[in-house]
Amino acid sequence: MSRARAALDALRARAVPIDRYLNLRSLQRADAETFYRVLVSAPKELMPFVYTPVVGEACERYHDLPVRAHGVYITADDAGKVGAKLRRHWREEMRWVRDACGGATRGVETGATDDPVSVAVVTDGERILGLGDLGAGGMGISEGKILLYTVCAGVHPSTCLPVCLDVGTNNERLLNDPNYKGLRRKRLKGEAYDALVDEFMREMRAWQPSCLVQFEDFGNANAFRILEKYRHSGPCFNDDIQGTAAITLAALLGALRVTKGKLEDQRVLFYGAGEAGVGIGELIAMAMEKTGMSHKEAMERCYFMDSKGLVCKSRLDGLQPHKVAFAHDVQFQPDLLSAIDAIKPTALIGVSTIGQAFTEDVVKRMCSINERPIIFPLSNPTSKSECTFEQAMAWSDGKVVFASGSPFDPVVRKRDGVTVFPAQANNAYVFPALGYAAALTHATQVTDDLFLAAAESLAGITSDAEIDAGHLFPDMNSIRDVSVTLTAEICEMIVAKSLGRAPSGVSTHEDWLKYIASHQYDPGEEQPIASKL
Repeated sequence: MSRARAALDALRARAVPIDRYLNLRSLQRADAETFYRVLVSAPKELMPFVYTPVVGEACERYHDLPVRAHGVYITADDAGKVGAKLRRHWREEMRWVRDACGGATRGVETGATDDPVSVAVVTDGERILGLGDLGAGGMGISEGKILLYTVCAGVHPSTCLPVCLDVGTNNERLLNDPNYKGLRRKRLKGEAYDALVDEFMREMRAWQPSCLVQFEDFGNANAFRILEKYRHSGPCFNDDIQGTAAITLAALLGALRVTKGKLEDQRVLFYGAGEAGVGIGELIAMAMEKTGMSHKEAMERCYFMDSKGLVCKSRLDGLQPHKVAFAHDVQFQPDLLSAIDAIKPTALIGVSTIGQAFTEDVVKRMCSINERPIIFPLSNPTSKSECTFEQAMAWSDGKVVFASGSPFDPVVRKRDGVTVFPAQANNAYVFPALGYAAALTHATQVTDDLFLAAAESLAGITSDAEIDAGHLFPDMNSIRDVSVTLTAEICEMIVAKSLGRAPSGVSTHEDWLKYIASHQYDPGEEQPIASKL
């Protein structure tokens, strides 16, 4: 029996999800090549155990679990020496990955003075999934997310760096937990916080100029500011704002293939007005503008509910800056049902992290105004989902067009006995391919239109049969082939916009497809140095 088969059998023998998570982490340290071989062979089955939903529990319990951090902690006490800590960690602590999977060539082409870092995923742990401030436990998110670059897009694991900025926590449970290993103090804020983030970004650019930096699970107060500050000075993006937007737009375009509707005719109501929702709204509006609508008209097709009710002009005083553009001239509505009655949305998108917010009344009200209501409860982990697939199907008599953030089981539709599969709007369809494209082309920045192109391309890849079955996205087990297509298209767009450069000898679309496929890390084969970024 092969090592991969034995490892997979041992994993399946564990019934408790967090035990499978721990089993995989142990395998990663003990036999990294087998670990990646197992993940790449069964991504659909195993991704929930290295990322959402199980990673949510792992982050909550991070300091109680028998785990050794794989990434680097940059703490508030590291101010003034961030660069030295990054380099030391990469050379010493991350050597086990290079030894196990084959070290990458030195970073001459990228301008780096160490082995190259293609991608860094960084969080400050303030808004982990829908679970809130988990402080240094946020490292689990960076470690989980970075794996998807390898599993989904084929980025060599020896060029991937997880980072957690430990700036303290306002979570009293953690502060009082004797096992908590993070900084036992309130969160850094203001100028001191900005200075640490700035030092981290400055040192990353000096050390690894071409490294793609992905911001992950920052709180609303900082996420938009940080993205705007650094997005024009190097390749970076915020996956919660931009990656979630792309996968949701792709889901909406797929849903319109079911409803036979036109994008320009949609009215979208968001339940929740944080960074994910606003990012989705802005990208949907951007896509609508391509149909000929003005920016104002497109923005006015997106409406938001926050904790106080419908975001509208009468509430302009006191609105957070990221909500202002969606404060339309409509009458205030205090709750979701009244907002549905007033706006008559064709699509309802949940980004609230409030579990069971989409009640039976809400789903039936959407059905009363839409023959095929589009309902996307995107909050995760599963406990935070606004409704389940089973509920949405039952309450809509099987008419719902559904996509969720967390995975759900298929449901047999009662009226005809047909098995319908729920679509999971998993960012892993988008960000690994887009990030790898930025790394391969040494992109100088990552623009919003790249996410728009990725969404449109992904929606087009999904087959009619998959759409009819309810998937809205290609089979996750084909994710590497999907990523080759997306990465190639984004690489071409980056080069065409003069944001990056093509490798020598690569000029046509076919050239890109061959180049990317040949550069995907394959844990089943020994990797030649030339095939690594």
